Amino acid sequence: MGSICFHNATVVTGYSLMENSCVYVKDGKIEDVFSERRFANKRFSPDVRIIDVGQAYVAPGLIDTHIHGFAGFGTEDKSAEAILEMSKELADYGVTAFNPTLYPSEPENMMQCIRAIVDAMGHEEGATIMGVHLEGPFISPEKPGALSPSAISPVNLELMDKLWAAANGNIVNMTVAPELKNMRELALYCIKKNIVLQAGHTNALYEHMLEGMQAGILHSTHLFNAMSQMHHRNPGAVGAILIHPEMSCEIIADGIHVHPDLIRLLVRDKPIDKIVLITDSLKPTEQHGGKLIANGEEVVFQGGCFHRKADGVIAGSSLSMIRGVKNLVSFGFPVETAVRFGSANPAEIMRYAKRGSIMPGYEGDIVIFDKQFNVLATVIKGSLKKSLF
Repeated sequence: MGSICFHNATVVTGYSLMENSCVYVKDGKIEDVFSERRFANKRFSPDVRIIDVGQAYVAPGLIDTHIHGFAGFGTEDKSAEAILEMSKELADYGVTAFNPTLYPSEPENMMQCIRAIVDAMGHEEGATIMGVHLEGPFISPEKPGALSPSAISPVNLELMDKLWAAANGNIVNMTVAPELKNMRELALYCIKKNIVLQAGHTNALYEHMLEGMQAGILHSTHLFNAMSQMHHRNPGAVGAILIHPEMSCEIIADGIHVHPDLIRLLVRDKPIDKIVLITDSLKPTEQHGGKLIANGEEVVFQGGCFHRKADGVIAGSSLSMIRGVKNLVSFGFPVETAVRFGSANPAEIMRYAKRGSIMPGYEGDIVIFDKQFNVLATVIKGSLKKSLF
């Protein structure tokens, strides 16, 4: 494994921004971060590759914790090969780690999808597969969104045990509806397994959300979408997430799923470390040519996202993480904040140690992009996976 020094860079550490700085990667880790002035006085061994990035941004690799598919490959394919192709394609877009996200479906089908993800882990040529995100099946039939209503299930601990066994312990996060009967028992089960619980696809009343928070449901899935809205007599799921600073939330920053002004409103009260940029992207995202299929249904790309061809209902996002960062900056956020939403924050909430920041000792996962947010290079575990240098 070689060593690389990126210099003449604008370094986005994950928390702040450093002009005229350098990042040195050695043995797969961030070795050091230092100024251009110090770089001029350093002497590197001949095996260190020196790359002048021309004042481009050098940032932590992006971490997508909610993604169904990409570039024509998806979790619904029930194929380790499809997951590995997602991994390769995502690296070209600056993603260095991701949680392949499952739709709820018939139990045996879900277990096949889970096994495909687990079989792919450790064989990646691109973004690292961190583990499974289960979006259901224990969600509200009243808030299915684009998910199949027939696949939604009451809380079933026996089924949860089977899903956990199929994942060989690799379920990272799970979307649930806090108001469901026996949810507390499920939450306690998941806490023991270190699964991050997210409130989503929920019709919860405010009191249900408070009960869920007390049971450890402290993250939330695509805030404002597929959840009970805020009402002045009952704040619902949205209100609970906005009111309580300990609740973190996902945001789809495509400008369609959530109005940009609502994201600006969100950060007035929500702590900056509690907001996570996700794509929730579908299989045909960045697919070029061919019929567009997502979760077994034909979709069309219209107005910046995918719609079901059958009825025109929004089927999901076509966002990439780097475009989400670009959009957040266009909404008025500093670039270091936008990057934090897609790197340091998901790493912290998902409990990914030594990831999500440009800091000595951290994983050598880096994205380099220019001022127009074109990805110039992606580094994963210290190895260049994409480079235009």
